[in-house]
Amino acid sequence: MTDGLGSDSARLVRRRGMLLAAVLVLGLGGVAAWYALSQRPGAGDDDVGAKAGEARARATYVGSEQCASCHQGTMNGWRGSQHARAMQHATPENVLGDFDDAKLDYNGVTTQFVHRDGRFIVRTDGPTGELQDFEVKYTFGVYPLQQYLVELPGGHVQALPVAWDARPPGSGSRGWFHLYPDEKLDHRDELHWTRRQQNWNFMCADCHSTDVRKNYDPATDSYATAFAEISVGCESCHGPGSAHVDWAHRRDASDPTLGLQVQFHERREVAWLRDATTGLPRRSQPRTTSIELDVCAQCHARRAQVAEGYRPGRSFLDHYLPSLLTSPLYHADGQQRDEVFIWGSWLQSRMHQAGVTCSDCHDPHTQKLRAPGNAVCAQCHDAGRYDTSDHHRHPQGSTGAQCAECHMPRETYMVIDGRRDHSMRVPRPDQTVALGVPNACSSCHRESSAQWAAEQVRGWLGRDARGSENFAAVFAAEPGDPSQVGPLRDLTGDVARPAIVRASALVRLAEAGFADADTVAAAARDGDAILRLAAASAGDRLPPPDRRVLTPLLRDDRRVVRTEAARAMTPIAGSLPDDVRPAWEKAADEYVATLRQTADRPESNVALGTHLAMRGRGEEATAAFAAALRLDPAHEPAYVNAADVMRAGGRDADAVALLQKGLEQLPEAASLHHALGLALVRQQDVAGGTLHLARAAALAPDVPRYTYVHAVALDSLGRRDEAVRILR
Repeated sequence: MTDGLGSDSARLVRRRGMLLAAVLVLGLGGVAAWYALSQRPGAGDDDVGAKAGEARARATYVGSEQCASCHQGTMNGWRGSQHARAMQHATPENVLGDFDDAKLDYNGVTTQFVHRDGRFIVRTDGPTGELQDFEVKYTFGVYPLQQYLVELPGGHVQALPVAWDARPPGSGSRGWFHLYPDEKLDHRDELHWTRRQQNWNFMCADCHSTDVRKNYDPATDSYATAFAEISVGCESCHGPGSAHVDWAHRRDASDPTLGLQVQFHERREVAWLRDATTGLPRRSQPRTTSIELDVCAQCHARRAQVAEGYRPGRSFLDHYLPSLLTSPLYHADGQQRDEVFIWGSWLQSRMHQAGVTCSDCHDPHTQKLRAPGNAVCAQCHDAGRYDTSDHHRHPQGSTGAQCAECHMPRETYMVIDGRRDHSMRVPRPDQTVALGVPNACSSCHRESSAQWAAEQVRGWLGRDARGSENFAAVFAAEPGDPSQVGPLRDLTGDVARPAIVRASALVRLAEAGFADADTVAAAARDGDAILRLAAASAGDRLPPPDRRVLTPLLRDDRRVVRTEAARAMTPIAGSLPDDVRPAWEKAADEYVATLRQTADRPESNVALGTHLAMRGRGEEATAAFAAALRLDPAHEPAYVNAADVMRAGGRDADAVALLQKGLEQLPEAASLHHALGLALVRQQDVAGGTLHLARAAALAPDVPRYTYVHAVALDSLGRRDEAVRILR
């Protein structure tokens, strides 16, 4: 749990990582790293006959068992992996939990687990808060915990909040436990298992099964979600296999792709060489493609899905919008904080910069390390130099002598699931003292202070430790601190930094209100798509005339870059030149398709309504806001934005009625009081409007605009002294 977030909306942001964690149990400690980057669409096709290429394009999913006849050894390894058991039918062979009339008490609710008539039944509080019986349809994950899924009406598959500790007796297993032990959740809370935040169809299906199609029907708020294979099968990483099966039958030598959607060739004929002086390894040839990481990133990244149908070999950024190094997801130095699922951490690492792929360390099929313990690092690093007390300063064989303990500290999620940080950093207790970020030393030496740890390091080295995370002080500054404008701009333009650090610096600059057209334009020209994505996202903080610097991004080869640029340029779309307007229209339509893809979320409908309203499509916008309120009658932004569209259409009376309805749901919502106050003033009810403006200012004293507008209203009523006092 992160600190310092108080409002209800911030509370949901704070816990979103836990929400994702509560429905994503892929055993990231042993899985997440074998993936590495992604080839561009069509890479490797130049010398392949058109016929073979067409066959691959038409390929269908055949299921993992089709692979066993030729790849038995690989299949045996996969069958024992957590990928193979990411999701399973609830059968006696798959269910690990105790359903022999076991019970768990939580927040006044006793949940009971029974095995009845061949079915696994959980009796717990349902959508109305009443105790009901629910049949477990699926298991979710396997170690260190297993969750269970229940299907509610309309195809809504939900993740129960109680999980089974799958660790063996004697290793701390607690049996049944609640995933939110410190919360007091009931059926009205967004985190309750029956609500959207625990919905499998949206939150987790795409990662736990193969080729998932959500199939949401907005008209009935129902799902007909389907998948090609229930677990993470061979084709999740290799793509649909029918063309490869056909090739295996024909053994067509003219098709060097073997009918595969993608070939993982980044490690072929590559060796890691050690510098004789420093002992540092280097790749025998640079890695110039990004094949593995995009395949892995589809699940092992903190991201939002923008389009279905991802296939290995395609660009990750054509289907997913990833999160950058922002708070509260990451600490100021880039260490994982919330559940971020590896990708953002790995992109920061020196290993990634050096060309290491995930499968250099992890077997992609068994998900086990290539070698045990420190030996996995010694594949490249000189054990005689690094696996010694002179380097790690701990007794040989101790916990502190393990490379991962110092360079990949764990963070625990889902109560018991410890996952290692893959940014591969140097321990920096000095930054803990200065900035409050965690450090690996203190995670073991809990009885000692960070100051003590920093002094120990200085005693060993004669100085503080040094690492590549020296952007921490800049990121740790208060948002909006003018003294950080220069350093943030410098970080954005520093090509020696990891792209994700540069992109995150640009986003921070924009969020603080300091983005400028030149900095955004330079990022928009960058060769790394992550920088271009950050430029597009930062562009909507520029003054509208300056947003034209995003014009080249409308034709970018990455979908999320195009759609983010189109979104930011919407306010100036009407003034775009004739040669630019078609590109904007196409990218803006892609953005609309992205939002319709997530029509089961109120926030997506609000974004859709806002965008359509700016394009002059008022009726469609109103329908989108209405859809948001059907999904969540207490969704505050939907009321405010819908009322604004009504105001723009001269329907102030309708706006007042809607806002009054919203305040019945949310009587303490400052934004609704403010909007209603303005609407009443426009209807010449200045006195009534001023009451709501005063209420908004009282509820949100940290929003200067609310106080200012309240003062203006008081002045219009002749209460100038009161208005001046409030402004002061």
